[in-house]
Amino acid sequence: MNVSRLILKEITHRKINFAMGVVAVSTAVALFVTFMTSGQAYRRETRRIMRDMGQNLRIIPRETAMDEFWTQGFSSHTMPEEYVHKFANLKGYSYTHLVATLQKSVEWQGRTIILTGILPEVLPLDKRHQAPMTFSVKPGDAYVGCQVASIFKMEEGEKIDIFDNPFTVKKVLFETGSKDDIRIYGNLHDIQKVLDLPGQVNEIKALECLCLIESSDKDIDPQVLAKEQLAEILPEGKVILLQGIAKIRENQRAAMEGYIAFIMPIILAVCGAWIAVLAMMNVRDRRQEIGIIRALGHNSSKIAALFLGKSLLIGLVGAFIGYFAGTALALKYGPEIFKITAKAIKPEYSLMTWAVIVAPVFAAIASFIPVTIAVAQDPADTLREG
Repeated sequence: MNVSRLILKEITHRKINFAMGVVAVSTAVALFVTFMTSGQAYRRETRRIMRDMGQNLRIIPRETAMDEFWTQGFSSHTMPEEYVHKFANLKGYSYTHLVATLQKSVEWQGRTIILTGILPEVLPLDKRHQAPMTFSVKPGDAYVGCQVASIFKMEEGEKIDIFDNPFTVKKVLFETGSKDDIRIYGNLHDIQKVLDLPGQVNEIKALECLCLIESSDKDIDPQVLAKEQLAEILPEGKVILLQGIAKIRENQRAAMEGYIAFIMPIILAVCGAWIAVLAMMNVRDRRQEIGIIRALGHNSSKIAALFLGKSLLIGLVGAFIGYFAGTALALKYGPEIFKITAKAIKPEYSLMTWAVIVAPVFAAIASFIPVTIAVAQDPADTLREG
């Protein structure tokens, strides 16, 4: 009798044992697939929340007095606009959402407002697919803070004149309770023209700027090294690293990855032990049958093939059931948990390939000790016990 027929007879004869093994494997696969499928949304939602904390790297003109900067929120000095493009072309740094601005307080129609010019975000070539973090303003348009709009009775679509430069109110912004409520945002080049500061900016911001250039001296803080290197490349700039924000982002990522790294080994260990116990019970209940098979002249390899073949089949069936069950769970409950990035939850078909490969191997490894015991049994001793 060939091994495949023996395996089928074994499964037919012990359906409950086979079913419990499939449940163990499919549970492990389903939980893994659920975590990984919904994990993309979790990562994106975490990044979105961390992103909303603001940029953690700021470059301002070198001669800026820091008390002045922190008091009014921007520098009264300027630096070349070309710095933003030089920064974008740097190698050895990882960053996103690079923005250059020009800000200045002015008296306009008897009121103090802040004119803010924004350059559309600049990203390196490998990150051009990312969605902008901040809004961009087209030439000729203006985004008006709610207090400015209220004071001057502005409405969207209205034409306004700022120091003999025409603008169209594209949008009236929501109240923020900050200086943004008295701002008028425009395209950087439009505001440069209004302020008569062509080619100038007074701040460059970046999100998640991390130095990737390793120092030979392990005692040097990589963030300090980053500041020194940027200062060499941008001589008229002063680098401010908001380490608190960067640290929070780092801790959040570590917590996310640590949670998955903690929970998955526990799930695998429990399910592996489950399969091993089932295999051990199967071997114990079939001691006499194994003895008869050995007494009829079948060698140890055939006995091993019987049990390992069954384990591989359990793993294969469990892989398919677990993949579809885990995907269904992620698609059903994931969007309810991660509402902001619900669209990121999609079936991960590559996980099926991994499940079909890994699950049978996992089941076979979990059954290894019981199989070794079955192969090592002396048929004479087994039959004598019966």
